[in-house]
Amino acid sequence: MTARSRCGLAFMLAVATAACQGKSGSSGDGGESTGGQGALGEGGSASGGSPGTGGETGGANGAGGRSSSGTGGTGGTSATGAGGATGSGGSGTGGGAGRSGTGGSGTGGSGAAGAAGSCIGSSMLSKLGKNRLLVGVSTSDAAAAMAPFDLRYIYISGGLFDSPTPCTACGSACTAAGNVCTNGCAWWGCYNTPPGMYAGYFIQAAAKPSPAQVPMFTYYEILQTAQSTFTNFAEGTAEVTQAAASAPLMTRYYADWRFLLQQIGQNKALLHIEPDFWGYARQAGSPTALAAAVASANPTDCGSLPNTIAGMGQCLISMVRTYAPNALVGLSSSAWNIASNTNKSVDVTTDAKAVAAFLAACGQSGADFVVVETSDRDAGYYQIVKGTNSWWDATDTTLPDYAQDLAWVKALTEALGTPALYWQTPVGNASQNNTADHYQDNRVDYFFGGSAAGVESAAATTVPAHWSALAAAHVIGVAFGAGEGTQTTPETDGGYLVSKTKAYVSVGGQALCQ
Repeated sequence: MTARSRCGLAFMLAVATAACQGKSGSSGDGGESTGGQGALGEGGSASGGSPGTGGETGGANGAGGRSSSGTGGTGGTSATGAGGATGSGGSGTGGGAGRSGTGGSGTGGSGAAGAAGSCIGSSMLSKLGKNRLLVGVSTSDAAAAMAPFDLRYIYISGGLFDSPTPCTACGSACTAAGNVCTNGCAWWGCYNTPPGMYAGYFIQAAAKPSPAQVPMFTYYEILQTAQSTFTNFAEGTAEVTQAAASAPLMTRYYADWRFLLQQIGQNKALLHIEPDFWGYARQAGSPTALAAAVASANPTDCGSLPNTIAGMGQCLISMVRTYAPNALVGLSSSAWNIASNTNKSVDVTTDAKAVAAFLAACGQSGADFVVVETSDRDAGYYQIVKGTNSWWDATDTTLPDYAQDLAWVKALTEALGTPALYWQTPVGNASQNNTADHYQDNRVDYFFGGSAAGVESAAATTVPAHWSALAAAHVIGVAFGAGEGTQTTPETDGGYLVSKTKAYVSVGGQALCQ
């Protein structure tokens, strides 16, 4: 698939300006702690909405498109799983579940390949106080309160402070991309004052609905920081080979990650690290051979870890355990090689296991969940605006379809031994008219069940809910949100996602362990 610029889907407030051009956000209504997830523009620098009266921190953010796909990655290194403490039916002490390949044997039971046969993800749901698959959203305070959503996510993006350490005040001495942060700047830390309150206000906002929603932060900082640091920097493998290898840049990067984690503190939260980056890293080579500034840039937290991409992932995850011990963390996976596959003879699980081996080396084996995606934008948008077909068949009869993707996800989760969370899932539905803010898609209906739009906006077909299929693939939930500024959102879909979520929760939802 062709790479698409993700460029800063930041939830930007006040006069914050990022590195990608997006639609300006509207002002907030007042009284709430965060503004709505805003229009996500395509390309260039994004500005957030103006602050609302009465205390709302801002309206919709502008932001650019992002890339949920790239050219085919090189195969990850194959790994043979270590013996599992609990294999398929086994028990006892011993090593963790095998990561990919064949399972070894642990004391008391034979290790399966990965964690096949076990209920992967039950402990994570328990930590979140949940007993069913989750429904998440990226939206405004008002829309988030309209249904019993389980989690709510925002981006931490836009670029970093120019100094080696985070600014202690958002005054003239604090700059980001050369711009002073007196009235807001590209660095998320100065979207509100004092520095860091952007994260704090979001945590407070997520706690207001009943039941409270788990705040989720998607940390996406390497690309835009590199674009403001290096001349003519392009998205892709350079993020790995140039940006991640730069000790000065990564010194700021780890300092900002630490700063975000300190804002989260003892709160419960989900942390999603660098969409697309790990896919580009896989394209670039072996995670244990690719150079990255780790111990050289962050001796405080990661002085014993190797200066490699593998060490970078391990460092970021280990810092969560230190500074935000109640947060749960995961890397992003990229199914770029199979998302558009139409060849029935292709075994998509081979690619999934290769991705798992790569991510495991980068610390995912010690993480809590792995993030997966279906698409970054509504299929109707690609059809009408881009002239490309990104539809998946909701009846699972013609490739590409959802069953293929779930087979990939199941192989990924079982090889890693960690559950998956679908993220930034398009919101469009068959009743939309394929114009700006109202593009069609069929993902909501595939997951919840309903009248699903046909491929290339063909006549809708009624399909059943597929939550049980998600559970069988060890998926703990789906977070819905727009990935570009003109996509259908929970505010523009006619109340469809809100209605579906209410109905799903009212009947008890889908249990993970079957």
